[in-house]
Amino acid sequence: MKISFLGAGSVGFTQTLVRDILKVKKLQNIEISLHDISRSNLLMVAELIQKDIKANNLPTKLTIEPIRKESIRNAKYIISCVRVGGLEAFETDISIPLKYGIDQCVGDTICAGGIMYGQRNIPVILDFCEDIKKYAKKNALFLNYANPMAMNTWAANEIGKVNTIGLCHGVQGGAKLIEDSLNIPFGKMKYSCSGINHMTWYLDLKYKGKKITKEQLSKSLKKHKKFSRDEKVRIDVLDKFGYFSTESNGHLSEYLPWYRRTQKDVRKWSSLSNWIHGETGGYLRVCNEKRNWFVEDYPKYLKNSGIQLKDYKRSTEHGSYIIEAIETGKKYRGHFNVINKKTISNLDDDCVIESTGYADSKGIQMIEGITLPLQCASLCSTSIDVQRMAVKAAIKGDIELLKLAVLQDPLVSSVCSSEEVWQMVDEMLVAQAQWLPQYQSKINSIKKNLKKIKNYKYNKSIKGLTKKTKRNQQKRSILVEKEAFNL
Repeated sequence: MKISFLGAGSVGFTQTLVRDILKVKKLQNIEISLHDISRSNLLMVAELIQKDIKANNLPTKLTIEPIRKESIRNAKYIISCVRVGGLEAFETDISIPLKYGIDQCVGDTICAGGIMYGQRNIPVILDFCEDIKKYAKKNALFLNYANPMAMNTWAANEIGKVNTIGLCHGVQGGAKLIEDSLNIPFGKMKYSCSGINHMTWYLDLKYKGKKITKEQLSKSLKKHKKFSRDEKVRIDVLDKFGYFSTESNGHLSEYLPWYRRTQKDVRKWSSLSNWIHGETGGYLRVCNEKRNWFVEDYPKYLKNSGIQLKDYKRSTEHGSYIIEAIETGKKYRGHFNVINKKTISNLDDDCVIESTGYADSKGIQMIEGITLPLQCASLCSTSIDVQRMAVKAAIKGDIELLKLAVLQDPLVSSVCSSEEVWQMVDEMLVAQAQWLPQYQSKINSIKKNLKKIKNYKYNKSIKGLTKKTKRNQQKRSILVEKEAFNL
């Protein structure tokens, strides 16, 4: 059996996924093919993985394949971890909207940044799908880890016509946070979760057969020294909407505009203890700081490779468990991103939802007939409409539909006028033109329009982002130091 990794140049993530797979004895006699456009990254990742294989004397065959179709050829599972445009494009996802007053913490799933990220990713995802249909095993399964999760998974299933499941670790991460706040041993809480990626709702929480109430959870989070400081958005959403959401403080605030409309809002609801708690451009900062980490720290990673898999603790990433379930029949329960159909009754059938399901030798079966609380469904539906328009715009190269999608994003619409959105999207299209083949024929005319650009003046700019980042880093260092010494 062959597993192909596309965008395999992510050192830590790819090695973790491979270790998870090889931890299963029945999945050791396989071929793993690594593909990435960066040959240097690919060679480093391959060396790390080969060292693990050799140390455990496994029959696993590892190949490096610079030609994508050859990596996919005869593969039964294709795993995507790609970031189209890299950090160069990501910089403009954050910096250009910030000029117009749109303050994003992550900007890779929703908001102006996430929508543009989808415009770059979807053409590539559809290219993957064409290769999968031509060269992979019949009925191959495409496992998508790349953001924007819902848009990529939507396009691959509905347009690419490839059996695709989107995988994220947000549900597992949120569950662990709840367990930690309530002092429940890891993995002992039973729960079910439904919604859309990065806005999934814990509908049922139980420990030792007893229901955990909203009041219990809220009280424990507010008493917790760390969570009360870092999770103000999620706690407020729990109190007002009645349900806890999976995503981090900073990411969730991008979906709910009342937490990020102004700098006062951002300061009130964010924490600088970690980028993920709401820092302006936090994820971009971290990615830039770690731009060369895989080169600088490579000797350390190489030294720590060659572990004994019998001592390795499998991660909570769904990928290996799904493959194990399909190949061995061992049933696995998880939370997956799929086309809704009839899974969640009060969300559109065509959208991509994240909900509870099972994997076994028959594939993926979702638990159907779930009804979200009205208030939770309403929040999800707002983002689903934006995602639908963004996917169609990416496929057709429809600039007007793209602008309407951005305009109707909750955070964008709370900050910008329609004129500002039209100009901002034009700026982003020009800045990202090299990764947007579907819009190439219109770029020159957009450039002409931008010569008449109106200079919308805000207190925020890319220089402001840089200065703010430095101040935030200093504040964060002080907070971390105080926490370390219990000050």
